[in-house]
Amino acid sequence: MTRELHKCFHERQRDRPVLLKIRSVLAGLVVCVAIYSGNASVLDAAPEQNSSGSNSAGVSRAPSITANPQRVMLDDGTGKTEITWDTGNGAVGFVFVTEENRKPVAFASGSRGKQAAPWIKEHSYLFELYGDDQRQTLLAKVAVSGSAGNMSAQGTSRWQSIAHWALIVGLAAIVYVAVYFSSTGPVRTTFPTEPTTSPRPLHVRRNLFLGIVAFICVDGAIFHSGLYVSILAPSSYAGRIARITRAERERASSGLKEVLVLGDSRIAEGFSAKLANELGSAAGLKFVSLAEPAASANTWYYMVREVDPTARRYAAIIVPYGIGYDPNSADQLRISMTAPLLRYADSFHFASGFQRWSGRVRAFVASILRGSAYQDDVVDFLAHPIARITNVRQANQRHSGSEYKGREYDLVGTSYDATTGQVTYAPKLTEAQRSAFRKSLIRPSESDTEYSLKLQRDWIPRIMNRYAGSPTAIVLTPVPRGPFLQLAGFSTLHESVLPTSVIEKTNFSLPGHTFDFLEKPEYYFDAFHLNAKGRQKFTENLVSELIARLPVVSKPRASARVELPVPGPRSTDEMN
Repeated sequence: MTRELHKCFHERQRDRPVLLKIRSVLAGLVVCVAIYSGNASVLDAAPEQNSSGSNSAGVSRAPSITANPQRVMLDDGTGKTEITWDTGNGAVGFVFVTEENRKPVAFASGSRGKQAAPWIKEHSYLFELYGDDQRQTLLAKVAVSGSAGNMSAQGTSRWQSIAHWALIVGLAAIVYVAVYFSSTGPVRTTFPTEPTTSPRPLHVRRNLFLGIVAFICVDGAIFHSGLYVSILAPSSYAGRIARITRAERERASSGLKEVLVLGDSRIAEGFSAKLANELGSAAGLKFVSLAEPAASANTWYYMVREVDPTARRYAAIIVPYGIGYDPNSADQLRISMTAPLLRYADSFHFASGFQRWSGRVRAFVASILRGSAYQDDVVDFLAHPIARITNVRQANQRHSGSEYKGREYDLVGTSYDATTGQVTYAPKLTEAQRSAFRKSLIRPSESDTEYSLKLQRDWIPRIMNRYAGSPTAIVLTPVPRGPFLQLAGFSTLHESVLPTSVIEKTNFSLPGHTFDFLEKPEYYFDAFHLNAKGRQKFTENLVSELIARLPVVSKPRASARVELPVPGPRSTDEMN
């Protein structure tokens, strides 16, 4: 029997051009769907690179927060839902709930847990899981809404269920048809019939290629055109990056000497654009901050390219440098937040900035198939399309957070013993503040520290190269290291972060000791970030240095490209 089927199969290869074309196209689509939807899970299965000398950690899960149910049926005006959360790595998490048109309120805390919310009304609620009590690190979120109309809620739930199963059935049908057309067996005489002659040559590879191209075109029409970017979740990292870069790109010129400030959460907390504009107005300066939490030097490069395509818009660009924390485990986060700024031509360029092969493959795929970078966002949008559109409209109507003044509390009275690793907290600190500080004390692995330095050494020169020959001044500034320099890794000298050859080719670079006076507990609210008082001092000194130096370097520079440093023997300071 097997021999007969095998013989029949070979006979059919000569006489079925139409079906093979269909089969190859369907196979291409199935392959693309698999790449698109399974990209993250497949890559997660790739072997991780373990750095020698680092302790192996336990298996981490993805952070999650769920609500059961999300659409709450109201009885006498109120209803109940149950919130379940898990940080995934055992670290303390903080759950906040935001009722429409109100401020976020603390709901629960803990690495994982379950808690009921019996006060749901006919409003929308957003439950967010953060890695800190100051709501700086968003881990996951879920939307909940109450409905007094049972029929309406049931209808919405039924529609979602139908859409969910329709998608499953549709994908199953595609897979079934593809397998059916590729299976062996006798030639059918009933529908669908197969031809008995082959007047034209078969083009299996061509049709497979066309199927893949068709999928890429569909992805490009939706995700590369800006169509989906306009409805990204405003609270997501990608949504924030897309929104602030779009607003800056569309902002009309002020006619003043505009200074762009880049950075991560340390600059977002430590620099006040509002105060800087007040201090620099007499000198004709206007400051614009694009500092965003979790943004790394590679993201800064694409942000600058997006808001300044001519490389001549700003009088100066301030680029911070210093010891940071950019773990390999955050590759997917960096990819998704940078995705709104990427182009097809960036596939190799962007992928080269990742240390692990799994991160490089993800970055490459995200540059070509942009939808793969928005998987979680797409799922959230399909689950709550109306709520998403409402949130996007509200975000577009709100002004930027220029009124933010920083955290008011400090660490005075808190001490750290480097020999024992023991922390003695000031009595004035709340348990939430102590927990946030304990989390900031987690020492990154040597591999993660080196990766952070590598990102700055690779991508800051690329920003400088982009402005070679431009009248824009590139200004490098060190970032205050922290309140306790005896912490492991914090005592690293600023001079070891960037090679001297890079620093010398900037218009000017602030000396590494410029902000040493801020490295005290009274100017910090945790081990990394300046508080309101430190924010004011940092801004005042940075603006003062810029006013004193900028007129001297505001002339067009001679064209000079920065050569990326060749890795070589490192000093003892660089090893830290």
